[in-house]
Amino acid sequence: MVAEVWSAGDAYEAYVGRWSRRVAEAFVRWLGVPGGARWLDAGCGTGALTAAILAVAEPAEVLGLDTSEGFLAAARARVTDSRAGFRGGDMRALPLPAGRFDAVVSGLALNFVPDPGRAVAESARVAAPGGTVAAYVWDYAGGMEMIRHFWDAAIALDPAAAGLDEARRFPLCRPGGLRALWTRAGLDGVTVRAIGTATTFAGFDDYWGPFLGGQGPAPGYVTSLTEERRRALRESLRARLPAAPDGSIPLTAGAWAVRGTAHHRTHRSRQGRSSQ
Repeated sequence: MVAEVWSAGDAYEAYVGRWSRRVAEAFVRWLGVPGGARWLDAGCGTGALTAAILAVAEPAEVLGLDTSEGFLAAARARVTDSRAGFRGGDMRALPLPAGRFDAVVSGLALNFVPDPGRAVAESARVAAPGGTVAAYVWDYAGGMEMIRHFWDAAIALDPAAAGLDEARRFPLCRPGGLRALWTRAGLDGVTVRAIGTATTFAGFDDYWGPFLGGQGPAPGYVTSLTEERRRALRESLRARLPAAPDGSIPLTAGAWAVRGTAHHRTHRSRQGRSSQ
């Protein structure tokens, strides 16, 4: 059994944090939430999405919430804007009052929550009437090429590694899965779209090094290997990755994003009257 670790902020930044920041800005721009809004970043990690909200959306405030104290420490160190704050908390039981936020968002976290349906229901609960509830997750099946190449190489050498592949483990990381999750939470106007960014690695070491940090399923798998098997995986990846003439490795990081609107109180009251 490979242990999954999500606690070391610096290792996470080197692994996918640096790319998630670019996707976060595209996600926030897509949402188009008006300035002066109150935001909740549920499962905030090291603060990539919180930083994007501050940079793009002109919020009145942003609260980042996560279960990892290591990630929260990294977020507090990186995001020093006075409009932002961070605290511990579980996405499945948000320690917050109903209707508190104009936008409730989550970046790259939802698939790692044991009960994502409960997490989305909680997001809808704390959203103000007419507020936005949205999230994005990596497209592990294809668009997140850094991780897709890794598992394709790992599974070719070790078929048992297929059980760790996020594309197989997380069916919600597809348009249909996200749409169903948001619809079951009772959100209106549910929309799903692809977002992404270029991820150009300076060379093979720039690509491979972050997999040695132990943060997440793929790096956790690497640390579980013997030196001989780790070397075989490294060389298999070196052979299969695309390379530009200057030695750089041009890939893309694709994600699926979903958004919906929390019910207006007037809509709820109409529903209640029609059912009586």
